[in-house]
Amino acid sequence: MTPETLSRYWAGEFLAANAFIALNIVGALLLGMLVGYERSYHGRAAGLRTYGLVCMASCALTVFVGFPSLWYGGANAHVDPDPTRVVQGVVTGIGFLCAGVIMKDGLSIRGLTTAASIWTVSAIGVLLGAGFYAAALLFAVLSTLSMSLLRRLESRLPGQRTLQVALTFREGYLPRLEEVIQNTGARGYRMVRNSLTIDFGENRQIWRFSVVALDRSRAASPATIAEQLSTAEGVASFTIAPVRN
Repeated sequence: MTPETLSRYWAGEFLAANAFIALNIVGALLLGMLVGYERSYHGRAAGLRTYGLVCMASCALTVFVGFPSLWYGGANAHVDPDPTRVVQGVVTGIGFLCAGVIMKDGLSIRGLTTAASIWTVSAIGVLLGAGFYAAALLFAVLSTLSMSLLRRLESRLPGQRTLQVALTFREGYLPRLEEVIQNTGARGYRMVRNSLTIDFGENRQIWRFSVVALDRSRAASPATIAEQLSTAEGVASFTIAPVRN
């Protein structure tokens, strides 16, 4: 490494390339934070910092491929990189990060939206690094709107609600399946029979099963069901949890 070689890194062409890459990285940070704010606002573990870092990293790994003649001070000007392999590596690496935010709790799977949005923000960084600035900006705005506005639209559209129910019966009480199904139907739900599991211990039965609302707008709310179960004959304790994804 000679002084002449070191001076190349501070030549006009190198400085211009560094400034261009830096501007792309700053833009990726802002777009990543735009998408991440929605997750941060709703109290998710991945927020502004995670999304900003993912978008910046994706952008940096994409944009530097466009300057192979400047790599290592121009010593490897003959290098001809393949940008598609870089994008493939970015997508694969982000996949491992997305898997870390997905959690399964019973029938509920949480973190799918966060994982999908992290994968999306990496694509935003790739678009930005490749020079498609308008497309990256539009992608970021649409991603943010889809996670915020579509949530409200989804809650207003007709659909079914799924609840996971666990009933602990009093000692010596023998529940009847037909009676549980009848009570479930009276509250506007249908019991999913193949989801029923029964545990027995200390002369008590614990039933765990899922129920699906026949009409989400007419079915009883979890609070109403809890009020009714608190006075139900034979029920010692219970839990009601929405099935999320």
